[in-house]
Amino acid sequence: MKISSRFTVATHILSLIATQEPPLTSERIAGSVNTNPVVIRRISGQLKKAGLIAVKAGIGGATLLKPLDQITLLEVYKAVDSVEDGELFQFHENPNPNCEIGAHIQGAMEQTLRDAQTAMEQVLADQTMADVVDSIRAELA
Repeated sequence: MKISSRFTVATHILSLIATQEPPLTSERIAGSVNTNPVVIRRISGQLKKAGLIAVKAGIGGATLLKPLDQITLLEVYKAVDSVEDGELFQFHENPNPNCEIGAHIQGAMEQTLRDAQTAMEQVLADQTMADVVDSIRAELA
């Protein structure tokens, strides 16, 4: 199972907005991310909808709506990676109910998968975009 790259692209976008001189257009951000500006506009739209950034059309660019230390990585993740029913793990459909494994696999795994999702969300909730940007700055120093 793989989480999409939208989350890491979103953290890249927010880091750029926080550290670079305006205007930060989708073309300029796309150059740093090394992707198509359409991808940047789509993810920026999700960040805007979540109340994390403001986007001005044309060369107006994007700006943060909250300080970095008030944006958790969990907030970023939830803004761009919509998980079906809020659950990270999905069971395969229609296991054979006449098979002793098929009839009980979901019940055997459910709590473990809930615990794994909770642990991941806690790690993301404990980190902010300020932590990410501080780490980038430390690597640059």
